[in-house]
Amino acid sequence: MENSLKKTALYDVCLKAGGKMVDFHGWLLPVQYESIIAEHNAVRQAAGVFDVSHMGQVFFEGPDAYKFLQTVGTNNFKNIPAKGTYSHVVNEQGGVIDDVIAFCLAADKFLVVVNSATRFKDFEWFKLQAKNFNVKVTDSSDDYSMVALQGPKSLDILEALDKDIKSLPRFNIKSAKIFGADCYITRTGYTGEDGVEIMGPAQTVIKLFEWSVANGFKPCGLGARDVLRLEAGYLLSGSDMDESKTPFEASCGWVVKFNKAEDFIGKKALLAQKERGVEKKWTGFVLTGAGIAREGCKIFKDGKEIGVLTSATYSPLFKCICAGYAPADMKEGDEAEIEVRGRKIAAKAVKMPFYKNKV
Repeated sequence: MENSLKKTALYDVCLKAGGKMVDFHGWLLPVQYESIIAEHNAVRQAAGVFDVSHMGQVFFEGPDAYKFLQTVGTNNFKNIPAKGTYSHVVNEQGGVIDDVIAFCLAADKFLVVVNSATRFKDFEWFKLQAKNFNVKVTDSSDDYSMVALQGPKSLDILEALDKDIKSLPRFNIKSAKIFGADCYITRTGYTGEDGVEIMGPAQTVIKLFEWSVANGFKPCGLGARDVLRLEAGYLLSGSDMDESKTPFEASCGWVVKFNKAEDFIGKKALLAQKERGVEKKWTGFVLTGAGIAREGCKIFKDGKEIGVLTSATYSPLFKCICAGYAPADMKEGDEAEIEVRGRKIAAKAVKMPFYKNKV
């Protein structure tokens, strides 16, 4: 089984650092090193480093690159060099194929970072839609490794490698030399804390991972990442959203810009849904009774099943937090129950994100 799984270029250094490997969408990645709680606390209080080399990098190049991006994504992208935009890529029915971040490298060149679970599907979708555009779509994912360096002290530490790193605005990208190699640095984050992602050649990113661990970053795995991203209210592609859900159902209606100049795929379906409203939407809950819920647990209200959880975990800050699809009219503070192994545990609906930092 393990022989059929893919390994990132950082597999050996993650293993050497104590990483316990698990299957994540066909990739062997560390679920934890020391412990999920210790790694969570490191990112919230200091700095942590994640191997995210399984993520994909797709380039759009050509005279129609911007126009094409506007057509395949729901948000209004920025064609200003260095600027990045979070968006959903949807099908004709408005279902979410993936959520992506697109960075403008030049007027005719964009880097789109995609999720590993949908990398190949995304690429095939882009190629299909690009037939009537003067644009070249290239999946360069195998050319890059990538680490996420997150936490309130991360940029302080990284100034030793790039003295200008703090001048990079949020959701921007820049090119930089790291250990003599050309790399991209982005300042986004999937944890709710400040930090950057660095993409570059495998050997350079391996060296960067080792350097970061030696200089104050705690190596962190998928377990901590899942707690951090749910606290911050971020969706997990393939679990919290897929082609059966729209951005409005996923509580991300803000990424749909109907007023942009270009028509986009799924616009008609999403416009109709916005006008009629959604029946269910992604909603956050905290357990007020003792217990830990998991993905797939059913949600009840007044004895009636009303939905199912798509994410759930133990948070060192908030105890058991979870999110799932529940009636759209559910309000903050509404009482509910989460069924865990046949036992219903008291819960209440909350406004997400559970955790919000000033980043």
